[in-house]
Amino acid sequence: MRKAAPALSIRNRSLPAVCRPQPAQQRPSETAGFSGISETEQRRITMVTTYKRILGASVFFMTACISVYAEYGSYRIPDSSEIRSGLVETWFEAPLNDVRANRQELRRNSAGEQFQIRLEESETTFSVFVSPQAELPVDVYSDKGKSTEMQSVYPGDAPGSWVLVRDKRSGNPLRIKYYFAKDSDVYVQFVPLKNNAYADFIIFGGYASRQVPTGLPFARFYTASFADVASWTKNTLPWKYASQHTDMYHSTLQMINVIREKLPDLVYADDAMYDENDEPVYISTGGRRGIPEEDADKISLSSAGFVKWIADGLVNPLSGSSLKRAPLLVRTVDNDPLGYQGIMSEKYSTSFALDWTRNIAAAVLSVNAGRNYLYPQSGVDMTEEPFSAELTADGIKNSVGYIKDNGYSAVVLKPLMYVFASEYPGECYLAAVRETDRKASPEVKVFNQCAILFPYFDTEGKFNCVVFRNGAESAIDDFCRNNSSNFIHLTRMKTSDKFFPL
Repeated sequence: MRKAAPALSIRNRSLPAVCRPQPAQQRPSETAGFSGISETEQRRITMVTTYKRILGASVFFMTACISVYAEYGSYRIPDSSEIRSGLVETWFEAPLNDVRANRQELRRNSAGEQFQIRLEESETTFSVFVSPQAELPVDVYSDKGKSTEMQSVYPGDAPGSWVLVRDKRSGNPLRIKYYFAKDSDVYVQFVPLKNNAYADFIIFGGYASRQVPTGLPFARFYTASFADVASWTKNTLPWKYASQHTDMYHSTLQMINVIREKLPDLVYADDAMYDENDEPVYISTGGRRGIPEEDADKISLSSAGFVKWIADGLVNPLSGSSLKRAPLLVRTVDNDPLGYQGIMSEKYSTSFALDWTRNIAAAVLSVNAGRNYLYPQSGVDMTEEPFSAELTADGIKNSVGYIKDNGYSAVVLKPLMYVFASEYPGECYLAAVRETDRKASPEVKVFNQCAILFPYFDTEGKFNCVVFRNGAESAIDDFCRNNSSNFIHLTRMKTSDKFFPL
């Protein structure tokens, strides 16, 4: 008989390595490497390490959120996107007669902000507005006298308003507008073209971008929020033009206020300025000029003398003296001697104001920088062309843009100042006005007049631009209207809190 095999004792016999139970792998301890530390201290270190990880993740998340908010949420506008998602069939795509049958509606979004949905018609179009509520103070008169009450209104062009414009005859959509700025003439719109939507970025009638493809169907914008729009177009639309640095215009406002306070002390006089010693002289000759007795306590200045007086208020605190006359008269334009303008420049000073403002700006830059800059090396001319087209009474027309030694058409001056206020906060602009001198025969284009412009955004984010000319203040709209057929050449200067004019 075969002998039975002896029983195996697992306790006494080793198993092959592949069968041998492996010790469980342990995660390194948070306190590994800290030998000799008490258990209490180890727990404290573990808690601190865990806290740091949680804090790091929180900071990362908050930074990401802040970044998104800074980029798209800084406009702080009400959002109607969730409301609009329920209006597509009844308001946005329905025939005009059905839309007319709709009553005005008031709806609230999840944040509790109230919007009004309404229809407005023109001769050829009809528009659906989804507009946020605003409070407007209204004076109420009664037997008890006058009182002020807050009344709810729903402006169609307020920040947060959304507008769909459709053709009356066909019912087809024409455009969607998103209003986001305090200035209602600054907005972004989307226009359908075949199967896609194209974007326009409009600033006071100037097209900073036009017909930019989005790659999205037009209907997508029926329910898109402004944050969506800003995100989708952040690399294709010039949102930088609409950025507002409301806390960076202190020196601009300081100069405006000082000039305003001084205006009653100024009086206009032809060919009048003050030299580097603050003595009254003629611009044309440099000779001493007399002051009429009735103006003895006034500061008498011509158009060119006025802008020099402002520049002197900037350089005098730094250099101890005002600008000299002769360097400001150096010619900066070389006309073709055989051309019409060149021939006329031999007879008339056709570029006087242009030379004057360019040389003043270069001189102010030199004092600020502590080194001498002549005009050709100064870079003080403003030559940017942010607009491709403009919206006129006759439709959309291509913009002329900057023309060398001529400047910009006064028509685009307001949107241009808006862009400059956004891109270069704390700057002002000397303006040389190119007019048509009809007294000459034949007529000739001459730079005779000067002005200075101060663009800025107020604390609410609303655009303003103050213009001073010939010792008087005017609004930018009036200045543009009065010079509608003229060209305006601009040179830049930094504003300063240290502004002390004569």
